[in-house]
Amino acid sequence: MNAEIIAVGSELLLGQIQNSNATYLSEQLSSVGINVFHHVVVGDNPDRLSNVVKSGLDRSDLIIFTGGLGPTKDDLTKETVADVTGKELVYDSETEKKIESYYVQRGQTMTDNNRKQAMVLKGAKILPNDQGMACGMVIWHEKKLMIMLPGPPSELIPMFKNYVMPFLKEELTFHEEIQSKVLRFFDIGESQLVEKVDDLIEQQTNPTIAPLASAGEITLRLTVKGADKKDNRKHLDQLKEKILDRVGAFYYGEGEDQLAEILFQQLQARNLTISAAESLTGGLFSTILTEQSGVSKVFTGAIICYSDAVKQSELAIPQDLLQTEGAISSACAKQMAINVKENLNSDVGISFTGVAGPESLEGKNPGIVYIGIATKNNVVTHQLQLAGSREMIRERSVKYGLYYLIQCLRKEKEKVDEKK
Repeated sequence: MNAEIIAVGSELLLGQIQNSNATYLSEQLSSVGINVFHHVVVGDNPDRLSNVVKSGLDRSDLIIFTGGLGPTKDDLTKETVADVTGKELVYDSETEKKIESYYVQRGQTMTDNNRKQAMVLKGAKILPNDQGMACGMVIWHEKKLMIMLPGPPSELIPMFKNYVMPFLKEELTFHEEIQSKVLRFFDIGESQLVEKVDDLIEQQTNPTIAPLASAGEITLRLTVKGADKKDNRKHLDQLKEKILDRVGAFYYGEGEDQLAEILFQQLQARNLTISAAESLTGGLFSTILTEQSGVSKVFTGAIICYSDAVKQSELAIPQDLLQTEGAISSACAKQMAINVKENLNSDVGISFTGVAGPESLEGKNPGIVYIGIATKNNVVTHQLQLAGSREMIRERSVKYGLYYLIQCLRKEKEKVDEKK
């Protein structure tokens, strides 16, 4: 079954809201083997919407509409679908009662335009709206399936999960399931990574490989389609092994968890604590890490030491080190990591110092970054030369810090396991 998602609403075209519904629906449909071939966004115009509906019926087996079911005159989805399919619009008594009850409970009078939300195509299967007033609908037209859902994600997602997905699984016969595995990589460009696995991508049939780059990170989504879950997992694992044989040095995790989540999990699993000394990043590392629920178990605290005076007073960085090596140096990053670890009584310390720009400092150009990591058994520093805006340099510095920590802890764990 080939599907199409039609999002209705001029606010989407104006960029006032994002079309997150299409992303959600595509993911859900692909999980049960339904291919989504088209995403369409159309404004609140009956003629243009009518043309889009007709095109959808010509090329797709399943059309899912989002939005345009509300009470105002520019909510035109069901009226347009009714016109294209020649179906009559009628009032659904259950939906109408629910809307009336809503206003009675609040001591308000229901206006006629609110009653519009109870209008449905005659013969449609009604999808209850547990979070709002506009009901959804399912109709068949000339062997094509059309599903109409409300626009707000808070209404659409529970409606799809509770009513649409069970309907699809019951109504349609699925012989195959789609299973995916997401591999996450860092410190390698998309073109470089793709080049190393290019032959695997060229030869792909089932499973398939889809690369995606975002903010310095690269993911490979491996997808397999088949009736046997165990066999599917075997194929995914075999493909993963082939890929990691080539680019495993840049691999940091699997699934939807990103750098901060992976680091938190590693610290928690090994019962380790961490603290941070932030000059260049100004607390950004701590902010990102503390977004993780339960992070107080592993994060003891941070010292934001933007000035040399604070580096001396709060971190005890020797004045002669600052004078000879400079605050923006590998030596300073190393001492900051050691001292914050000791001062804040943590198992691991990390530090950031450098030049975010736009001006040079200490004779060093914007983008020079030093990251120090101190553990119980080792102290290392990393030097980076980053490009981009001030904000980009700071954000990428944090990501590199998270990545280096993950790799450092992973190597230390491997050494411990070898001794066992």
